[in-house]
Amino acid sequence: MLNLLRKNNIAAGVLAIIRIYIGYQFIHAGFAKITGGGFDASGFLKGAIASSTGEHPAVQGWWAAFLEHIALPNADLFSILVQWGELLVGIALILGLLTNFATLMGLVMNFSFLFSGTVSTNGQMILLAFFVLVAGANAGKFGLDRYAMPYVRKYYTVKGNHRKGTTVA
Repeated sequence: MLNLLRKNNIAAGVLAIIRIYIGYQFIHAGFAKITGGGFDASGFLKGAIASSTGEHPAVQGWWAAFLEHIALPNADLFSILVQWGELLVGIALILGLLTNFATLMGLVMNFSFLFSGTVSTNGQMILLAFFVLVAGANAGKFGLDRYAMPYVRKYYTVKGNHRKGTTVA
């Protein structure tokens, strides 16, 4: 199964469709927040914190503590991170550029929304994103990764070789 996901051209085509679908979902959400004006995550954060109490809390206490003590006091920063993160992840996934990194960042956002008590399509997007992430380079084969990744690999190979040649005094 792993070989099929990582090496097969048909799987690469299916993964491209999945990648573009996930990218569309992110770009749609991010663009709406940016152009809608006045996106403020503090209401969402307060609602998630409120959902952490009661007989059957939708939000775990440890996550509510993070939201209350870190995210809520920095709601302006988190508002920017959410809207621009969604837009940039969506663009990267649609173009197939830095696919694995974009998928990983999309997973972080989807898990954050899920931990905050939002069900929506987050579970579906997480499941699909895992296929893209496990497929590795094959998921970006029909995208800009085909051209960008050789340069990225060359850059990190040169950096890695340079570090090996240095000595510590």
